[in-house]
Amino acid sequence: MYIIELHVPFMNFRDGVNVMAKKKKNLLVATTKTEFVKMLKENVELGMTNDQAKEVYNVFTTILKDTIANEKKINLNGFGTFKVNNRKARKGINPKTREAIKIPASKTVGFKPAPSFKGEL
Repeated sequence: MYIIELHVPFMNFRDGVNVMAKKKKNLLVATTKTEFVKMLKENVELGMTNDQAKEVYNVFTTILKDTIANEKKINLNGFGTFKVNNRKARKGINPKTREAIKIPASKTVGFKPAPSFKGEL
C-alpha cells in the first residue's frame, strides 16, 4: 500500500491529509496527460473529479518546471533526480554541406533514476 502526503485546498481538509492509494492490482501505465489524469483520478481514494486530478497534475508539472528552470536539482525519492546539465560549446559538421560549424553552449535537463526504480527496469 502506498501513502501519499497531499495538501488538497479544494477538498476543505486541514493542512494536509493522508491519501491512501488503492492497492496495486496491475500496472499503471499512462503515456499522455489525459491518461495520467485518468489514472490519478481512478487510483487515489479521494473521490477526485477529473478537473481536480488535472489541477494536481498541473501543479506537479509546474513545480518540476519552475524548480528546474531555476537550475535547482529536484529529487523524487524512489523515482529519480532531475537537474540542469550544461553543454559546452563544440565544433560540429553540417551533414548536408559537410561544412564545419560551431555549436553554441546550451543547457539540457538530465534525469538519473533512483536505484530502486532502476532495479525495476
